[in-house]
Amino acid sequence: MAKFRLDEVDHQILDMLIENTRIPFTDIAKKLLISAGTVHVRVKKLEEAGIIKGSSLTLDYQKLGYSFIAYVGIFLEKTSQTKFVLNRIHEIPYITVAHITTGKFNIFCKVRAKNTKNAKDIIFMIDDIEGVSRTETMISLEESINDKNRLMHSIFNDL
Repeated sequence: MAKFRLDEVDHQILDMLIENTRIPFTDIAKKLLISAGTVHVRVKKLEEAGIIKGSSLTLDYQKLGYSFIAYVGIFLEKTSQTKFVLNRIHEIPYITVAHITTGKFNIFCKVRAKNTKNAKDIIFMIDDIEGVSRTETMISLEESINDKNRLMHSIFNDL
């Protein structure tokens, strides 16, 4: 597959979408002095190239009652059980992120919970998965930085 080349207009469109995924194409067009049809065609091409993969919704978990964050490192009995364990982890909706890792843990997860009791119950669910030998948990005191926009801006500036 050929590498997709981004021009300055593509960069500007992406820059505006990074800041607000819900911005109307007509607003982008007005700011860039191009037609809304041009914006639509370019966004469609970016989607087809796999550069844009949908859009996302940002929730305020605190307002929803899920402000407790814990990170759980999972030790497996055998690394060959990774896929099985990940499939079981996927069934626990409070685990929002899971990574296969090198180093200390086999799998590293981010858990969203209501409180410590809820987090304990979730961790016990993980512990009960066949193939998990033990877990190690770290509690987040505060999520100080959660900003994918800075990275995306930096990537597009490097292109």
